[in-house]
Amino acid sequence: MKPYRAAALAAAGTLGLMLLPLAAPPYYAALMIPFFAYAIALIGFNLLFGYTGLLSFGHAMFLGAGAYGAAVLAGVLGIQSFEAVLLAVVLFTMAPALPIGFLCVRNVGIFFGMLTLAFGMLFYSFLFKFYHLTGGDSGMRVPRMKLIGLELAQYNKIELLSGPFYYYCLALMVLAALLMWRIVHSPFGLHLRAIRDNARKAEYLGVHVRRFRLAAFVISAGFGAAGGAILGFRIGIADPELVYWTHSGQLVFMTVLGGFSNFFGPIIGALAFTLLQDQLQSLTQYWRFILGAILAVIVIGFPGGIAGAFGALLRPLARAET
Repeated sequence: MKPYRAAALAAAGTLGLMLLPLAAPPYYAALMIPFFAYAIALIGFNLLFGYTGLLSFGHAMFLGAGAYGAAVLAGVLGIQSFEAVLLAVVLFTMAPALPIGFLCVRNVGIFFGMLTLAFGMLFYSFLFKFYHLTGGDSGMRVPRMKLIGLELAQYNKIELLSGPFYYYCLALMVLAALLMWRIVHSPFGLHLRAIRDNARKAEYLGVHVRRFRLAAFVISAGFGAAGGAILGFRIGIADPELVYWTHSGQLVFMTVLGGFSNFFGPIIGALAFTLLQDQLQSLTQYWRFILGAILAVIVIGFPGGIAGAFGALLRPLARAET
């Protein structure tokens, strides 16, 4: 897709999201908060998966780290600025991601995936068993914080989520997408794609393969932590289930659903999953079965995901222009 067309579609999508709280009931605006959180996390996850070729089965540990970091900083230490908490959890999550990534990126394929799964389950066990530190299965409370210095105490929970916090998260998602766009279109991003396509050839050309994989791992952890902090703020609690391996599988599901070969694919996947899950849960208790069937159809019929299918529809128009 040409840059100008991608920019136009992104601008149209952003405008639509800006108008949503004005046109839809507050419930649907509040429903978009987890979409924003997952979109930010998946933008980072796809740097590792789609651009570097490393599939993590334990990436939810970084979302959990962001949520628990927000609980500790705001609930225990009393920091009231969400911006300060967000920056701190991103940095504090990237720090342990460095040694974890150092061990994981020495492997590729299923071995990398299993190592990340192992670290994710270790973190889950720590959160679940050390009750006196983490609250165990009860989790830790994430109190309401100030947004850009404003108290916003006059808003109830739904009003806050469908109003100020909605636009705040929308702005964060746009900023995260712009930052990631710059990263993947930089020489660093080109190196990652070279490693994904042929790591041995890239190494022969002088690329430090493990260093670049490690950098992608750490950056993706930071984006995941930002998404986790938003989820913690929205729910009001940091729960061990955020770290469980099924949640990591959900991240992979959303990325594949949207299309990991397209920059906007993970964002589209997060939106589609959020809406599908909400509607299916209201219709049947077997909603996971239906989601699995949808994923199977997407993988078999549209390997490029929703974004790939949409791109295929636009391709004849692009040929007509030329």
